[in-house]
Amino acid sequence: MHQKIVILDFGSQFTQLIARRIRELGVYCEIYPCTKPVHEVEALQASGLVLSGGPNSIYDTGAPQLDPAFLNLYRSDGRLMPILGICYGLQAIAHLEGGSVERAAKREFGRAHLNAASDERLFADMPANAIVWMSHGDHLTALPDGFRVIACTENAPIAAVRSDTKPIWGVQFHPEVAHTPEGKTLFRNFVLDICGCRGDWTASSFVEEKIAEIQKQVGNGHVILGLSGGVDSSVAAVLLHQALGDQLTCIFINNGLLRKGEFSQVQETFRDHFHIRLKAIDASDQFLNELAGITDPEAKRKTIGRVFIEAFERVTHEISDELGLKPTFLAQGTLYPDVIESVSFKGPSVTIKSHHNVGGLPKNLPFQLIEPFRELFKDEVRAVGRFMNVPESIVDRHPFPGPGLAIRIIGEVTPERLALLKEADAIFIEELKQKKYYLETWQAFVVLLPVQSVGVMGDERTYENVCALRAVTSVDGMTADWAHLPYDFLAHVANRIINEVRGINRVVYDISSKPPATIEWE
Repeated sequence: MHQKIVILDFGSQFTQLIARRIRELGVYCEIYPCTKPVHEVEALQASGLVLSGGPNSIYDTGAPQLDPAFLNLYRSDGRLMPILGICYGLQAIAHLEGGSVERAAKREFGRAHLNAASDERLFADMPANAIVWMSHGDHLTALPDGFRVIACTENAPIAAVRSDTKPIWGVQFHPEVAHTPEGKTLFRNFVLDICGCRGDWTASSFVEEKIAEIQKQVGNGHVILGLSGGVDSSVAAVLLHQALGDQLTCIFINNGLLRKGEFSQVQETFRDHFHIRLKAIDASDQFLNELAGITDPEAKRKTIGRVFIEAFERVTHEISDELGLKPTFLAQGTLYPDVIESVSFKGPSVTIKSHHNVGGLPKNLPFQLIEPFRELFKDEVRAVGRFMNVPESIVDRHPFPGPGLAIRIIGEVTPERLALLKEADAIFIEELKQKKYYLETWQAFVVLLPVQSVGVMGDERTYENVCALRAVTSVDGMTADWAHLPYDFLAHVANRIINEVRGINRVVYDISSKPPATIEWE
């Protein structure tokens, strides 16, 4: 059993970053809503507890509060559980213990220099006047009894505290964000030193344990997996094949909306390289016929999802006939961010658009689910893939939406417009890889716009399509900045597209960040 840290989420946009920082130390951790009952957290036998930040004021009506029992939670070794409160988490502790939290006369957002106690374990090996990131409108004005200040900044006289009687620490700043350069050191001090974790949770240990778990769950049964060619489903297929061999059948459906050459590339990789049982069907005509005349993005998604389910069910029946048995397990590439979102104490988030993984199957299908990566972030899935020698071309692949190129064609999806987009997109990706920019971007693609523009080519007037290049940098896709690619590179890509893709005579570059924009256009 690996030691673990439990994170209680009070609604911070940075909560997932806390988990990532802890996992980077080789320590497993899980996020739960702050409303999770104390006895359920105790049953997890965690080595330590982290309380996240949050958007509320502790005195707001309906603001999340901390159950007092959490401050007296014992570990399995009989010791009180160490606690680290971050921003709102600190304020929740202080409020509970009798301190004062008030609205600050001057809100503090941005970098600050931390003046910390030199003998404090939490700040061991951190430089004097370390830079930290502040983001708060409330602050502590009076300490609870039995607590003392262990750090301050120019604008925050109480920037960090600790209890003299219990293993409780709290910081007003955010050590989880990249803008706190020594944040990883602080987490290392808390998780490895104070909580005593070994840091032995690795990709290799995950694979070994997950294979044994899958074999026990499946027994002599048969598993089907919907393969998309993306990172998550591809690595899941390799892991399941390593665990089950021919008890796994992957289903790869060509919806006609894949990237150039992708249908054959995926088959070659999984059937010929990994020797995985693969059922690949070309249903592109069916999808494109159903999409004819549809321009609304949500209508596109729903149509693609419906046709995908019909095709998937049809192929599943074919597999049953071929094998002489009915598959009873369905494997999916669900990731931890999806799980976290579903249990957030804030409730379901506002739907900006249907989830890109539109191929998701209905819950009433007669399968038991296998979700080997429901505990992992995407970068951790990539680490697992590298450990299992999945080709870098797959492991490092950019995210690709379930509806495929349909949501990168603004307006109606037609075979002609689809052909234009595939060629332009292939040129952009090829150039990014050749110039070594591909791995520096989180996601990059071309969007075909529903407008035409006048141009001049060979002394002749043209009236052709416009496409947009989109490239972003990000850590997890939750926020993103547009990639500042060199002008000469963008000019070269635009020149190639206009010269080589007959039907496009203008190329633009999208410099919107997320938020306020989304990464995809639809």
